[in-house]
This record gives sequence, structure tokens and C-alpha cells, in this order.
Amino acid sequence: MSIVGRKFPNITVNAMDEMGETKQINVLDEALKNKKKVLLFWYPKDFTFVCPTELHAFQAAMGEFEKRNTMVIGASVDTAEVHFAWLNTPKDQGGIEGVTYPILADTNRNLSHELGILDSSEPDENGLIEGDDVTYRATYLIEEDGTVFHESVNHMPLGRNVSEFIRLIDAYAHVQNHGEVCPANWEEGKDAMNANRDGVASYLASH
Repeated sequence: MSIVGRKFPNITVNAMDEMGETKQINVLDEALKNKKKVLLFWYPKDFTFVCPTELHAFQAAMGEFEKRNTMVIGASVDTAEVHFAWLNTPKDQGGIEGVTYPILADTNRNLSHELGILDSSEPDENGLIEGDDVTYRATYLIEEDGTVFHESVNHMPLGRNVSEFIRLIDAYAHVQNHGEVCPANWEEGKDAMNANRDGVASYLASH
């Protein structure tokens, strides 16, 4: 079930940072206390194949996210210790050395199950989630008050396009700042439109 338009779940999860420190992160609290947007992206597993390309791609765009007052948080169901080992593995050996944003370690799968993004998210007869279940490539964009304004889920083989999330953040900021809505293929600097009959008529007439 989609959580777009609702508050992100109020669940605290262990996380690892680039300094090797384990801490606890509540994504909803991060948005509220920092008054920032949050991009949370889930990937299936550490030490795999498509995953490191995505973590490096998000890292490469950190300056763009920071300019947009947006925090980036990665997440998987691996342990914090495995995250730390991967963070200490060089890029040319398949590692994510150089990644600076925190990575959630949802080992008990409480948050990923709540979001419904596990590849087998049905509890067993004892109400437990299977220990080897991993997540799909799910992405959440969360506004400053903790409300989710975008979610998407890719299957395992499909890496994400980081530029699209930057475009979506720009579009939502435009809506927040100007009260206009953003039409198909909108990019920063292009025309938006008023959300009424005259607005769409005027936009379509000139495009």
C-alpha cells in the first residue's frame, strides 16, 4: 500500500556512518528536527553488483542534494558491521569506500516490512520475517514535515537514475514555493501552471 501523502513510519533503526560509528536513526525525526527533505533509498544487499554503483551515484550527487536542503540516507537489511566492512572496501574492489551518508541496518526488518518492500514480506506462522529476505530498490522522498511526496520501487536488476530524484525534489520545491503544479517532463526553469481549468488550457495552448 502506498504511503504517499502520509507521514513516514515512526520507527527507529540502527545505522552505520562513514566513521564506523553505530547510531540510531529515525527517518521521520531526521526530517522534522533538521527541517530538511530526506531521500531514503533501499538496496538489496551489501557486497553485490548493481548496489555499489547506486551508492556511488548518490554520493557523487551529494552536493546537488545539499544545495536542495535534502539529506540522503541509504538502507538495507545487512548488519551495521557488514556495512562498515563494505565502507572500508575500495571502489576498485567492489566496495563503497568514500560514501559519507548514513546507511540504515534494518536487520530485524521492522521498517522494511512496514513499508512492504521485502521480496517476501509475509510473516511465517510465528509472525516472524524470514531472515534472508532482502528489499527491492525502493526510494522515498520525504518533505520537511515528514510527509512522503514520492515513492518508487525497482526490481533487483534495475539501477536507479539519480537525476530523476533531483528533478522530483526541484518540482516539489516549486510547488511548495509558488503554489503552481508541474506538468509532464517539467525541469527547473521550465513553465509550470496554475491548478485550474484556465491554467491547463493556457499551458497546453503554448506548449
